[in-house]
Amino acid sequence: MAHSGYEGAGAGRARAGRGPDPYGDPYGGRYADPYDDPYAGDQLAGTRPYPDGPGGPGGPGGPGGRPPVRRRPPRRGRRWGRGLSIFLVLVLLLLVGGYFYLDGKLEREDVLVDYAGRVADTPGTNWLIVGSDSREGLSREERDKMATGQASGRRTDSMMLLHYGEGGTSLVSLPRDSYVPIEGHGRNKLNAAFALGGPKLLVRTVEEATGVRIDHYAEIGFAGFVGVVDAIGGVEICVKEPMKDPKAGLDLQPGCQTLDGAQALGYVRSRNYARADLERVEKQRQFFGALMKKAASPGTLANPFRSIPLATNGAGNFLVDEDDHIHDLARMMWEMKGVSGGDGVMTTVPIGGAGSSAAAGSYITWDRQRASALFEALKQDRPIPASVVEKGAG
Repeated sequence: MAHSGYEGAGAGRARAGRGPDPYGDPYGGRYADPYDDPYAGDQLAGTRPYPDGPGGPGGPGGPGGRPPVRRRPPRRGRRWGRGLSIFLVLVLLLLVGGYFYLDGKLEREDVLVDYAGRVADTPGTNWLIVGSDSREGLSREERDKMATGQASGRRTDSMMLLHYGEGGTSLVSLPRDSYVPIEGHGRNKLNAAFALGGPKLLVRTVEEATGVRIDHYAEIGFAGFVGVVDAIGGVEICVKEPMKDPKAGLDLQPGCQTLDGAQALGYVRSRNYARADLERVEKQRQFFGALMKKAASPGTLANPFRSIPLATNGAGNFLVDEDDHIHDLARMMWEMKGVSGGDGVMTTVPIGGAGSSAAAGSYITWDRQRASALFEALKQDRPIPASVVEKGAG
């Protein structure tokens, strides 16, 4: 018997005298049951074509049964997921913000300028790293304590050429007393180029003397050097014999010891050696390598009480070319760490002799043949021949 309108499967069963259908319409016939009208007679007769079990249309999983319950993930899990997302976003913002903050602290100067006849680009990457004797940033008391004197302006106290590429990594000291041609000023000591024309003239002089194109420039003064050393808790140096130099404020006893910023400055400035400037550049190279090795060590980078002061002191006291950035300095530091650890070559330009002139005073000259072989290897991004590496360098 057909009926008009829809009453639901439960109502059909009730008319048949079978009582309420436990699997019937849970909404009291308010929604259509696709099995009601087509098989109304069968339902009234009790011959429903599909079982009323869980899999049937009247069961919990069927079209006419209760809709499946969707279980929400635990509230604690959702909160944890949102918290992690917020944390990661904050870390990302902190890293990006920190990068731009440090990058903005770098002092920049237009150093690497083009000039007529400039050396063409050479393979690999070349840094000119300069330690200047600028007293800027030091108080009068600090100048007296470190025996730096009261001179104004800035001059070069050390110069190193860092090269890295497929041919390996090399750190070559350029003695300040090297007698070289300086554009517009005849021949003079290498450090005179800096005094006469600043970083631009120094870079040009180094490029023309070596044939190697400089890609990056980094300069740090006395105050910045001391700040970087102190930021990482000092640098360990092994001293073979007593070192005393009142002019550099240095007084060290033999043995391995940790030098603070003031002691380290005296160590790299002292010229109280039998071979004067030649031995001095060895000490500078040794110390700078040890400094970069400690600065890039996990113990420093993972310690915020050292890594943060290191980053702020380093960024605030380095002068770089206007196209250099903080990630370039980080790469330079990493390469110096590697070469100081034995993964590369540390040496000085081969020396040929000495001389003097009225304009320059006492100076040293390069061994043309061996120096040419060294610089040719750098120009071609090849390993430096062992025959031109200074004996005992490192």
